[in-house]
Amino acid sequence: MEEISIHIEQEFDDCVDRGQVIRVVRDVLKAEDVSPQCEVSLLFTTSETIRNLNRDYRGVDSLTDVIAFHMLPQQEASPSFILPPDGLAHLGEVIISCPQAMEQAREQGHSIGTELALLVIHGILHLLGYDHEQPEEERRMRLREADLLGKCLHG
Repeated sequence: MEEISIHIEQEFDDCVDRGQVIRVVRDVLKAEDVSPQCEVSLLFTTSETIRNLNRDYRGVDSLTDVIAFHMLPQQEASPSFILPPDGLAHLGEVIISCPQAMEQAREQGHSIGTELALLVIHGILHLLGYDHEQPEEERRMRLREADLLGKCLHG
């Protein structure tokens, strides 16, 4: 069974549905055929924290909604990745700005739950090697996000 670690900063306890987040992560991992022997961490935090992470790790001094730090080798890395001694594939960490998610939910006219589900999906896809730097990659990732969001929210 996958290990899903969720940390929600206290001020955002009321806007993050931990059960929904777990269901979305599990649905995405299953849909992407990821082994159940994996671990993923999620942090729901402030705009300041995510801006600092974006600046320090990506060299971009601006606010963003979600950042993903993957732990597995990406496609260009060696295919002979060996699982750590605990037998879990440590996928990485997804960090989401709750204030940015709230603003985007208002702008898009949907619930904070829908926006957070979309950001969780986006972050997990990044952990699994999806990207959106090139137009074709972006199109592929956005289509997959939309498909997964529909499955996660509507069964």
